[in-house]
Amino acid sequence: MPSFRLIPREERFFDLFVQDAANVLDGARQLEAMLRSYDNVDKAAKKIRDTEHRGDEISHDIGRRLESTFVTPFDREEIHALISGLDDVLDLIEEVADTFVLYRIDSPTKTSVKQAALIVQACETLHQALSNLRGFKGLEPFLVEVHRLENEGDRLVRSAIAGLFDDGTKTIDVLKWKDVYALLEDTIDKCEDVADLIERIVVKHA
Repeated sequence: MPSFRLIPREERFFDLFVQDAANVLDGARQLEAMLRSYDNVDKAAKKIRDTEHRGDEISHDIGRRLESTFVTPFDREEIHALISGLDDVLDLIEEVADTFVLYRIDSPTKTSVKQAALIVQACETLHQALSNLRGFKGLEPFLVEVHRLENEGDRLVRSAIAGLFDDGTKTIDVLKWKDVYALLEDTIDKCEDVADLIERIVVKHA
């Protein structure tokens, strides 16, 4: 006898997760573009702030839908954690952009540009994972890739910070770049946190 649900699950959530991840990816690409061109950084940072505000609107939409939906595709706590994790990624991207402005950094280093590129790759991979979340299958390659990118980011930032002390960089610049590198690394780490959450959801509901 075929199984059926008396109350169907609200499948629209999956589309909203993808929309949220796409907006985070948009912010990541804007950050990378900002650092690669490094032209009119104030305007570029404002554009990223606008993207972060759009992310807040998407999160609020998901939250409102969550309050009014009786049967959700998976646990409410997991949905809250997922949208909070995506919000955190975009918040950090915004903070990175603002820090370049506030610190009046003359030009980005090669390392910071590479870190921004890793963030884009991680966000692209999360977007792909969430685009395939509906069936709770086939996500392992995406999650493994996010972990690989996080490991690559760790190696990159360790080498960059060590280099700050080797090339006679002024103390104030060392402090600035340590902050910037740490924020960029935190962003990649947060992407890994989201990947870990997706993995737990898949294991639980597949």
